[in-house]
Amino acid sequence: MEKDEKIYDLIIVGGGPGGIGSAIEAKVLGLDKILLLEKSDNHSDTIRKFYKDNKRVDKDWQGQIVDMEGNVPFSDGTKESTIDFFDDLIDSHKIDSHFNCEVDKISKEGDIFKVRSNRGEFKAKNVVVAIGRMGKPNKPSYKIPPSIKKRVNFNLDSCDRGEKILVVGGGDSATEYAIELSNFNDVTLNYRKANLTRPNPTNKENILKAFKDGRVRPKLGVDIKSLENEQGRVKVNFTDGSSEVFDRVVYAIGGTTPVDFLKNANIELDDRGEPILKDNLETSVDGLYIAGDIAFKSGGSIAIALNHGYKIVKDILSKQNSKV
Repeated sequence: MEKDEKIYDLIIVGGGPGGIGSAIEAKVLGLDKILLLEKSDNHSDTIRKFYKDNKRVDKDWQGQIVDMEGNVPFSDGTKESTIDFFDDLIDSHKIDSHFNCEVDKISKEGDIFKVRSNRGEFKAKNVVVAIGRMGKPNKPSYKIPPSIKKRVNFNLDSCDRGEKILVVGGGDSATEYAIELSNFNDVTLNYRKANLTRPNPTNKENILKAFKDGRVRPKLGVDIKSLENEQGRVKVNFTDGSSEVFDRVVYAIGGTTPVDFLKNANIELDDRGEPILKDNLETSVDGLYIAGDIAFKSGGSIAIALNHGYKIVKDILSKQNSKV
């Protein structure tokens, strides 16, 4: 356990786009002592785990036109080019980072925050929480029998070739997973609504073509009632009374706000469990900010998350200057 008595100007919890954006802006705009804490072994963990290889990454995600406001010149690319871009940013700006460092509590005593982690306790004048939603992927309301948990995924890890796979979800990740898996597998896409309205235009066009070509079978307008173990495979019981057995089920149904973590930091939440934020992205706790997915309902936009970093750091600096 580390004993770090330094008081940082800013500690950033989370090494995704919102966290990286906050760190870069802090360096560029003149906050000297910053520290980025990330629970996985590298930055951009959600992009690495939940984006398929060569996935297109749009600056204007799902039609949200975003003008870059700060010092990070983000543009369209792929999964790989985006990770490389963030690699270069972190290296070139010499961001002080601790990986495999999971924060379990943020508290404030006087004007100083204490950030408790598995690597010890750190202190800061300001904190940005940028942990995203996919650290906690949404899981179905029905129980997944323990005996088939190895047959149930929330990303493409562990998927083999030649499997019969059910992909569950109606957004970009679900459609991309289904198309990717269909190259070497028998794939069905299940979505509880009859129409796919959430994917971006390219993904929608691709999945509809895959349906038409018979590469992916649609099972739309019907939900899943339960899962059973069928001789080591997954028997899926649907709400229309039908059942089918699959080698694997892959859920791509989004992620959730880490409510307990935010509550423990004394952050005020609304009745949906979302953090209540001021225009400057500050929470009900002075000096404690939120960036990235959990700061806005639509989530998912890398460009917006990067802009959050700029807005937050400018606010911190304006407060510092007003005290001088």
